[in-house]
Order: sequence, then C-alpha cells, then structure tokens
Amino acid sequence: MAPKNRKTANGGASPSPSTLEEKSPAKFAQVDGGDGVASDSGTTHSGLDLTPSTSARDEVKVNNSSATDMKHACDDALKRFLARPDLFKQIHTHTDVRLALGWASVLVSLGTGLYGYKVEFEKSKPVVWAGLILYIILTVAQALYAYFIEGDIVFVGKRKTFDKRIVTERITVSSKTIPSTPSAPCPSYALSLSYVRSASGGKTLLGKGRSGAERPYNSFFDPQGVMDQEAFERWVGSVVGRVIEGPSE
Repeated sequence: MAPKNRKTANGGASPSPSTLEEKSPAKFAQVDGGDGVASDSGTTHSGLDLTPSTSARDEVKVNNSSATDMKHACDDALKRFLARPDLFKQIHTHTDVRLALGWASVLVSLGTGLYGYKVEFEKSKPVVWAGLILYIILTVAQALYAYFIEGDIVFVGKRKTFDKRIVTERITVSSKTIPSTPSAPCPSYALSLSYVRSASGGKTLLGKGRSGAERPYNSFFDPQGVMDQEAFERWVGSVVGRVIEGPSE
C-alpha cells in the first residue's frame, strides 16, 4: 500500500519520501561522446577505479639482467592499465607526429629515387638535391621531436566527466630507469606524472598537480624475470591516485 502524503502547516500536502526518491535525478551522469567514464556528481573522482585489473593476464617474462627490457615491460603494463575503458582514453599525438614525419621522409626518398631513375642524371640533379635536403630535414625533425618534445613520455590520457559542468582531466606520465648504485644495487623504475583538471574547454583551470615515484625493478620481477603485474598496477594506481586527488578547485 503506497504511503499517504502528509499535510503541511498551511494545509498543503507534502510528497512522501518515495515520491521524492522517484523524482530525484540520477546519481551518475556521463558526458555524451566523452572520452572517459561517468563520475558521481557529488564526488569528483569517485568514478575512477584504480584497483588492479581482475581479468586474466598473459604472462610477461623478460631478461631481468636487462634494465631496458624491464623498462619496456613496465611501460607496456602501465599503458594497458591506464588505458582501460573505465580509466583514461589514450592520446596518441606523439606517436602520430613521429609516424607522419617518418612516412613523409620515406615517400620523399622513394619519389626522389624514382625521379632520378626516370630522368637523365644532369636534368634530375636539382630535383634530386631538393628531395635529399627535404629528406634530411624531415629525418632531423623527427629525431628532434622525439628528443625534445616527446622525451620520456610513455602515456597521455584524457577523460571527461560531468560535475555540474563538463570537466576534462588530462594526465601525462613519463618514465625512466634510475641506474644502480653501490647503495642501491638494483636499477629502479621512476615515474613522473602531471595532471590538469579544467572546464569550459580548457579555459577554466580547476586544478593541477605533479607527482613522482620510483621503485626497484626487483619489486616487480622475480628471479626468473616473470613480472608481477598485479603488484605493478597496485603501485601505479597509488601514484596516479595521489596526483589526481591532490589538486582542487
């Protein structure tokens, strides 16, 4: 039997709690066409689940005497973890730029070679020289971009949520290997994170933060070189959680 409405002091009927509940807005809201997941409208980051994945994983095994191999394995695991559908959408701008410059240089070299093959040597020299110079410029530009702009960045992610307005969160993660020392015989995996939270298409800055952490590779790899992916994801989740919860509006 449905509860009756109670009368107020002025004689009007006030809606019952069940009526209020039926008319209350949904707790979760998602941005249409957004790049992330919905978040609780009352808690800014409640929609971000940074716990390790419960799905089955393929075994990752590397040569644990090679810091380069261990770094690549950690980088790949980090990207798999942060690019989950319920976390961030990975942005591939750096990769796209390097690929565009690389393919452009390849096409220039092929076109130049084909022109030099079809046209007499003396007549083709101006075009061949122009193609060679353009190829060198593109190759150098690709190397400079990778060194100065991309640097150690391994992951750039973005997500959009709705918290009374459309909020965009962007995270950038860089990684590097800290060489071993006499006091620390095992090399370490170091992360550097930056986080920006904005609204109005980036015009309103709501918060930003930076964080860093490092841990020895032997924390994630056993003596046979098998990676403990759950432990690694738990560590990455804690580091990301700190940088996200740090900034405030």
